[in-house]
Amino acid sequence: MRERERYSLARALVCSASEAAFPFDRPFRLSPEGAPFLVSYDTAGLAERWRGRAWTRRPVSMWRYHELLPVPDREAVVSLGECRTPLIPLGRLPRQLGFRGTVWIKDDSRLPTGSFKARGLAVAVSMARWFGYRRLALPTNGNAGAALAAYAARAGLEALVVAPSDLPPSFIAEARAFGAEVRVMDGLIDDCGRWLRAHAAELGVCDLSTLREPYRVEGKKTIAFELWEQFRGGAPDVIVYPTGGGTGIIAMWKAFDELAAAGLFQGPPPRLVAVQAEGCAPIVRAFREGAGRASRWPEAATRAVGIRVPATVGDALILRALRETGGCAVAVGEEEIREAQDALARAEGLWLCPEGAACWAGFLRLRDCGWLDGGERVVLFNGATPLKYPLSGSDR
Repeated sequence: MRERERYSLARALVCSASEAAFPFDRPFRLSPEGAPFLVSYDTAGLAERWRGRAWTRRPVSMWRYHELLPVPDREAVVSLGECRTPLIPLGRLPRQLGFRGTVWIKDDSRLPTGSFKARGLAVAVSMARWFGYRRLALPTNGNAGAALAAYAARAGLEALVVAPSDLPPSFIAEARAFGAEVRVMDGLIDDCGRWLRAHAAELGVCDLSTLREPYRVEGKKTIAFELWEQFRGGAPDVIVYPTGGGTGIIAMWKAFDELAAAGLFQGPPPRLVAVQAEGCAPIVRAFREGAGRASRWPEAATRAVGIRVPATVGDALILRALRETGGCAVAVGEEEIREAQDALARAEGLWLCPEGAACWAGFLRLRDCGWLDGGERVVLFNGATPLKYPLSGSDR
């Protein structure tokens, strides 16, 4: 097949620690250094392929950017109709604060299974099926398990989800509704991950844990590609993102770098802000200490279960992305999350999940401390529908 006809322009897997390249056409987990792999692309070829804004003539979905996704051909794609999610401007609340800039919500609750996890799992499941796996697994705090179960069902594959026993029952029920086997165990998501890694071989599963395979982060890049289009080839000044395992932060950093390498994006990348809960803030602590790695957070606790991740294998990459973009990390309290959820619902008509509400709380912290000067274009990220979570905030 001629180069210009390739569906994906993926070239190699690159170790994020050593930058050593490895073949792309075989399945890998972590690199020999124990670091996540990242996919590299032919960005020069992309510039030629997208000359004249060719991608804009394609259907509006995450797959319109297929050259910068790893799935090798159109027939390998597993899709549930992923849409481009809306960028919704906030009106009343920023004005009440006297904020001179503009604030938007990027609302990924509109995706299949009601969460942003659809982006990464659509790509990871597509690649797993292409490699010939029949049984897939991951540990989950809720939304990832549901997305894996749905995309596995779509692909005709089996799914195993390993979840903490204190997850809201709706998450467990959703994964089971899609036919997944759900194993519930005491502990947190990293405990579930350790159990899965210890038993993966005997269970015969392909482990799709966050950043322990290279493809979920590639699907999350489509957040940045959509923002790039929604800002007409530009970008917001600041992106505030709820951060657990960190694929979204890493993905957006990587995506804007790829667009710049292809000559499709000029100017500085958005300043990336990682928001965590005060009860589980390993990245915030490491960022404030100037550390290159984040140690495990003991006794992690927050109602924003999606960011209740006490340790992640991508910690070094997250911290690097924050620093290289001039961003930062901020932790918010449980009452701040509740108040943010209430305020956005009542003043803006936007009922966000707890993790999304944490981004508004983080925005308020950054404004109050002067990190935001009041004139920026800021995007806050809502990752999921609140309807899966126990009712709180606006129902009180």
